[in-house]
Amino acid sequence: VFYSNNQIYCIDIHSIGPAVFYLQSEIVLLCCDVAEDDSQELSVSELLERANRNRIRFDDEPILTEGDIAIDNEAERNADPCTNQGCKWGKASDGKVYVPYYITNHFSSREKAIITRGLESFSSFSCIRFRPTQSSDRDWLSIESQNGCYSYVGRRGGKQVVSLARSGCLYHGTVQHELLHALGFNHEQTRSDRDNHIKVLLQNVQSGMEHNFRKIATLNQGSPYDYNSVMQYHKYAFSKNNQPTMLPIPNANVPFGNAKEMSRNDIARLNTLYKC
Repeated sequence: VFYSNNQIYCIDIHSIGPAVFYLQSEIVLLCCDVAEDDSQELSVSELLERANRNRIRFDDEPILTEGDIAIDNEAERNADPCTNQGCKWGKASDGKVYVPYYITNHFSSREKAIITRGLESFSSFSCIRFRPTQSSDRDWLSIESQNGCYSYVGRRGGKQVVSLARSGCLYHGTVQHELLHALGFNHEQTRSDRDNHIKVLLQNVQSGMEHNFRKIATLNQGSPYDYNSVMQYHKYAFSKNNQPTMLPIPNANVPFGNAKEMSRNDIARLNTLYKC
């Protein structure tokens, strides 16, 4: 990569030998940053949909439902959601909730910094403390660059993969979104009281994607429906015809699904769930 006349030029990495593999990685990132400036204008929901679009599942990867929620088999698609004590991370005697994590070597130092910023953001507004895993930990998050952006919902036990693919998932709000899944949160539009706030237009939904709009028996933590939640998908999510798949009610003109990071309500319900 070199800079000249106010332009960045990228070297053809295919001509570079394996001895400079790490340099290749940084070059690719620089080029992608220049080419994908529009990412800064997209909501978390739009970033997730773009990153997971046309995803091909490999045999050793989980099934995805609702776009980015990992499940191990089809039977889990209609299983009870994470609403019980067992899927929460435990609270220590000091009142903090320590969640061990390990960031794999899939990432460059720059990419790890984005992930770390997302992890550390929780300590500024909650009792959640993500910390590096220790040998004594039985349960932990393994943050990897797999095929797309995804997470399981709630504490699963043992090694629990959170995928943040290098190509498309490394944004602050996207990291927060997947970590909220791992802490036990579902998407806003699947709330049990969803129909009082959102009208789902199934006639505009891609064939086979209707299950992404099912309601589940969420607890809701006594919080209001939040159009600005980082867990709320945008109005064209899974659309087959560029028409809205969701509209707010009673006022269809209320903006929603535009969040780029956690909202005040996201923070409040996190603190309620974990009694911070």
